[in-house]
Amino acid sequence: MKLLIGNKCYSSWSLRAWLLMRAKDIAFTEQLVLLDEPGFKEAIFAAAPGSGGTVPTLVDGDVAVWETLAIVEYLHEKRPDAGIWPSDAAARAHARAISSEMHAGFTALRGACPMNLGRRFGMRDRGPGVARDVARITDLWRQARERFGQKKGGPFLYGAFSAADAMYAPIVTRLDTYGIAVDPASRDYMQAVLGLPAFREWLAAAFTEPWIVAQDEVDEPAVVDLRQP
Repeated sequence: MKLLIGNKCYSSWSLRAWLLMRAKDIAFTEQLVLLDEPGFKEAIFAAAPGSGGTVPTLVDGDVAVWETLAIVEYLHEKRPDAGIWPSDAAARAHARAISSEMHAGFTALRGACPMNLGRRFGMRDRGPGVARDVARITDLWRQARERFGQKKGGPFLYGAFSAADAMYAPIVTRLDTYGIAVDPASRDYMQAVLGLPAFREWLAAAFTEPWIVAQDEVDEPAVVDLRQP
């Protein structure tokens, strides 16, 4: 299988699919398609004819799958033994529901705080919409941990790392790099995601890739540039 991804520093949707596959030891090669570069869509169409021209796109022989949740479900069908979704039916339903909510929602937080792994921004009030999104996200995390994760004993939402954790990983990075306060239990969960070996591999690679000037770097100068040696 081959996964087409955008820049690791900025491409939140690419992170979701890549992290799931790496954490679950699903073999694949990656093809980096630089964001905001001429020929971006053409490069994707060349590798995955008939796709949506977006990243991530998964290519498996003559099968092309785009949109992250579609990729997740394809991988679940391909590797039902990998633990992509929780094995318990109730936990699996909850995980799918909160993943779908992530896919379609939290637009205030996503708009105000684009994923940027190369910089750490100053703490400040980011408005009521962001506050509402953060409250809902941390409530979902508490639900998952209290109802399912703690019973399994692992540090992730449903005990072991799953597709739901991959879906929320870019949110974890946003809360971290923008200095948004969360409760201690949510912070513990964030540290589990940020300490995941697959995430550390993604982050190290992000610092070696070509940089683009993201909008948040123009509108909001960083307190710390993590890309500097």
